[in-house]
Amino acid sequence: MFKGFKEFLLRGNVIDLAVAVVIGAAFNAVVEKVVSSLITPLIGMFFEADSLDTALLVDLPRGGTIAFGALIGALINFLIVAAVVYFVFIVPMNELRKRTMPVVEEATGETEQELLAQIRDLLQAQKGELPAASTPAATTTASAAHAETPEAK
Repeated sequence: MFKGFKEFLLRGNVIDLAVAVVIGAAFNAVVEKVVSSLITPLIGMFFEADSLDTALLVDLPRGGTIAFGALIGALINFLIVAAVVYFVFIVPMNELRKRTMPVVEEATGETEQELLAQIRDLLQAQKGELPAASTPAATTTASAAHAETPEAK
């Protein structure tokens, strides 16, 4: 039982997940400070509002209260945090990644089978033999027939 637990803990993805949670918690503090010290005062300046928690309260007939303002405030806070994360962190990181990552050339478009047929034709030409046909369909058929001969095995 403990052996399985030890293997579970030592898997790479579990350790990566633990590191991500710790980094996420630390990063959350940074995002909260950016929102609370920069974004929220700017919004408060324009709307002259301290909090939505006490706005739009609906009293229920049998007691209790529905706080629509708190819900709207939480949604707005989520959108603000998501926007800050995207525009302050994600966009600059993507730009940095574009500038530092090497450019990968696109593939030539030839399939593995076509390349193998070309290699076979070149080897046959070196031996003095001529390929059976130069069309791709005939080349594929010839390569299939050539692969079934005892010499190819």
